[in-house]
Amino acid sequence: MLFLGVTGSLAMGKSTVTAMFAEFGAATHGADAAVHRLYAAAAAAAPIGAAFPGTVRNGVVDRAALGAIVARDPAALARLEAIVHPLVRDAENAFRARAAGSGRRLAVLDIPLLLETGAERRVDVVLVVSCRPEIQAARIAHRGMDRARAAALIARQMSDTEKRTRAHFVVDTSGSLDVTRREVSDIMRALAGRTAG
Repeated sequence: MLFLGVTGSLAMGKSTVTAMFAEFGAATHGADAAVHRLYAAAAAAAPIGAAFPGTVRNGVVDRAALGAIVARDPAALARLEAIVHPLVRDAENAFRARAAGSGRRLAVLDIPLLLETGAERRVDVVLVVSCRPEIQAARIAHRGMDRARAAALIARQMSDTEKRTRAHFVVDTSGSLDVTRREVSDIMRALAGRTAG
């Protein structure tokens, strides 16, 4: 099985591209989606609630309350990551095991900080999702994300230019969904030879 890592900066279209790979038959796993599931599960909610009092309600992590704490306390992010990252890695490993037994030839891992964290060592191929800066800005605004928070998130990420130079493939989502879907289809065909046999 071939493992493809999908990454890209904030609001570039990673989830959309990953969903397109699923449409074409690839097994897919998203780190952000895994975090959402974990925040509603005791495995993450209990230790987060203990470390950050007042951030868990009815057994579910209150993302807004947690985000407010992390935003005003830089050290809080490291404490949160120490809790969440091992659980996310466990979820990824479980996905890998399921994918390997599925009979599919391609598994796609959507990992936002893939290059920043060295996670590219866990995949065979790296795909970077990108778009024009003005489109990224419009998408961020459409999400209603605070500019300061968006700037802080982007500052943690490797530049788009650097990511593109380190990728095996780049998908530019500046155009229509149909254009993006064709790019994904082309990549699926290109990878088919590598997974044959």
